[in-house]
This record gives sequence, C-alpha cells and structure tokens, in this order.
Amino acid sequence: MNDAVRKLASAGRDDLGVHHREAPNNVEAEQALLGAILVNNDAYYRVSDFLKPIHFNEPLHRKIFELAGDTIRMGKIATTITLKTHLPADGRVGDLTIPQYLARLAAEAVTIINAEDYGRAIYDLALRRSLITIGEDMVNIAYDAPLDMPPQNQIEDAERRLFELAETGRYDGGFQSFNDAVALAIDMAGQAFERDGSLSGISTGIHSLDARMGGLQRSDLIVLAGRPGMGKTSLATNIAYNIAASYEPEVQADGSFKAKNGGVVGFYSLEMSSEQLATRIISEQTEVSSSKIRRGDISEADFEKLVACSQMMQKVPLYIDQTGGISIAQLSARARRLKRQRGLDCLVVDYIQLMTGSGKSSDNRVQEITQITTGLKALGKELNVPIIALSQLSRGVESREDKRPQLSDLRESGSIEQDADVVLFVFREEYYVKNLEPRDEFDPKYEEWKMKMEQVKGTADVIIAKQRHGPTGTVKLAFQSEFTRFADLADPSFSQYEEH
Repeated sequence: MNDAVRKLASAGRDDLGVHHREAPNNVEAEQALLGAILVNNDAYYRVSDFLKPIHFNEPLHRKIFELAGDTIRMGKIATTITLKTHLPADGRVGDLTIPQYLARLAAEAVTIINAEDYGRAIYDLALRRSLITIGEDMVNIAYDAPLDMPPQNQIEDAERRLFELAETGRYDGGFQSFNDAVALAIDMAGQAFERDGSLSGISTGIHSLDARMGGLQRSDLIVLAGRPGMGKTSLATNIAYNIAASYEPEVQADGSFKAKNGGVVGFYSLEMSSEQLATRIISEQTEVSSSKIRRGDISEADFEKLVACSQMMQKVPLYIDQTGGISIAQLSARARRLKRQRGLDCLVVDYIQLMTGSGKSSDNRVQEITQITTGLKALGKELNVPIIALSQLSRGVESREDKRPQLSDLRESGSIEQDADVVLFVFREEYYVKNLEPRDEFDPKYEEWKMKMEQVKGTADVIIAKQRHGPTGTVKLAFQSEFTRFADLADPSFSQYEEH
C-alpha cells in the first residue's frame, strides 16, 4: 500500500524505488476508477460486467471496490461517507487514515468518462499477473515435480489454466444488440446458401439425415446412442469420414483457413484401435468386407483397391486418438491442441461411458457422467464445433417387447439427455428379427418370419428423439453390414421420414 500513498500523497517527488521486477500494475488507474465511482456511481456499471475485486492489485482497493459494488447493488449510494463505516477506522495508509484516503480518492476524481478505459487497463494487468503466476508455477513444478505427476499431466494442467484464462480473460461478453444478432443470423444464412446442399451446419454426407437436421450445428452436443450391435460406431465413423473427405478450405482475410465444405475431424476412439477404425473406413470405401481384410482373404484386384484407397485417404484431415479411459480434462486439452495446430471443425467421442471425470473421486458414477457431458457441452461452445458423443443404452431395452429406444434408456445419468442439443438413436429391427428365426423351416411361422425379414433386411432407423433446433422423427437408412456402411435408401417405396 506504500506505493499507492507515495504516488498519491507525494506527487511530483522523484521515485527512488529499488531496481527490481515488479508485478504489472497501475495504482493510478485503480485510484482514478475508485475515485470516479465514489463521485458518480454510474461509473461502477461501466465496468461491473467484467471487472471484479480480485483484479485490483492493492488489497485495500479490492475491499473498496467490493464494498462499493455491494452497496450499489442494494440500491444505496456508495460515497466516502457510506463506505468508511465498513472499513477499519484506525487503519492507516501512510500518513493518511482510511477515511482521509477515501476523501482524497474522491477529491482527485475529475470525470467518469474514462472509467471504462481505467477498468480495462486494470483488467489487462490482472491477466498479465495471472500469466506470470502460471509461468512461475510451471517452472517450480518442473523443478520439483511430485512423483505422481508425470510431465504430460503438467502440460495438460498448464494448457487447461491458459485456456481458462483465455476464455474468462475478455471484456467483450454480456448483452449484444438485436441488430448484431440479426447480422449474425443473416451471415449464417448466407454461408448456408453458398455451401453444398444449402445447409446451415456441416453435412453428414447422408442427405436424408441432413434434410431433417440441417447438418451438424456448431457448438452442439449430439448424442448418438444405441444398444451393442446397432451400428452406432459405424454411423459415427461414416459421418466423420464423410466430413473429412469433403473438406474444402477457404482462405480468410488474415491468411487463416476456414472450412467452406466439410471440415477437419478429431476422433476419440476409446473402444477400438486406430487400425480397427481405419479398417472399417477402408472397407466402407472399397466395398471389400472388413472380415476379409482382417483375414487376408482378398484377391489381387481387392488389394489394388485397398492400396489406391489408402493413398487417397492419406490426404483426408481425420485425426484419431486411441487413448483408452481418457479424462474429460485430457480430452479437452488435446482437442484445443488439435484446433490450434491443425484446425478442427467436428469432434467425435466413442463413447461417453469409457471416459473418466476430472476429479479424484470416481465413487459416484452419475456425478462423473454429469461432469463429462457438461464438459463436452462447454468444450463444444469454447471451440465452436459440433461434438458427436456416442453413448450406450441400458439393458432395459432388451426386456421390452418394443425394442425401439427411448430417452429414458440413456444410461447412468439424466444429464446426457439434459446437456445434449440433439439425441439420435440407432435402431436396426433386422438385428432382433434375425434372432427370432424359427429353427424349422417347415414351422408355420417361418413364412411370416421370412416376410418380416425381407421388409427390414438391410435397413436401419435413426430416431431423432430430441432436437433443440428442429423437429423430431425417424429417418430410415440403408445399412450394409459387411461394409459397415450407412447410406440413403435408393428405393422410393420406403418412406424417407416417419413421424412419431
């Protein structure tokens, strides 16, 4: 506090301070802002949406700003008279008592016109001090790291703290005018008009699904759920590859690249290895059965198709992370790093139940899933990309006569349904009908089963159970199990949409 007194009470005197590096601060800006608030409380509202007491370098200034804010929010006037009763009367600031110091702050305040500029200066300096703290912590921990903290964990922790600072370290938030919102909406409509398929979001490559959803909307959390064997990983893989394969970059005015069509995709494969995932994609693209590829049961012509496909796929911006049991903090850090280094337009997580929370206690699985879904939703907004998160369904589906999934079937937490902007269920009736095949083909029910099987064979339903921005319903697709591929139905006899 001595520095503040020296600068305020001893103006004009040469500064004889010692030569050492001092944390960035501007005591005069803090004093000028507090004085402006004491003279005219309107000055507080010019900075209160981004400036907090912790941003002041001097402890007494923090206390004064906090008291002023509490007083003003209660509908009272914050002046030197009303605030001094809440501060220690016997406290001293150099040669001045605290009431005298408050009076000096108010006396030297000239105008509130520059209050916001003072607030921004104080805020920016607080960010610089936070950066110094993070940097010092990095150095100190690196010198004397705990045994249970490997370097990779320190990197992820530092990245998390820096991105938190970047996200909160801004004063351009709050309300925006309706004119600005309308301009953004018109801009989005213009981009949709120019984009292939005239979609507001990123195309999945499956036209019937795009028609119902308008593509994948940025910052949305899209939960893709289903029972084992329904093909949710296949659908997610198909969509991820379709987006990456149709990537068409567009150079911006600042020299950076933005996706005009398609996009850069990050795929977290917590269940399958990257080789298994690549095999699925190659099988889908070449129409060579994935089981034959694994066994090596392929012809020379098939092998040539595989080689040609692999050469083409090397240029596709699809990045796979096969780390099992990854935490939401690790996933977020790696996604930020991918966006910074390569760009990122869509993220796929396969699947939620294989992730872990960031906390040390994992006793309550419901709370852990809540933390994961909340973290994924926040990450989507932060990076401004759609996130497709796969999820298992509870076994309760199997005990029902009607096997079609419902929102209540989402496993372990209602937060999955709550945090998701879109919930999609993959349902293949063929899977269940096939298991009902009569043992004897002379059974009277065999013909009935055969007819039913012909109706559902090679088809799949994608049930849109929830969608914040559009209608719900069912999209019927074709499914080729040998190639693990979903596609639009070519047969016009099938209804494209079924309302439920």
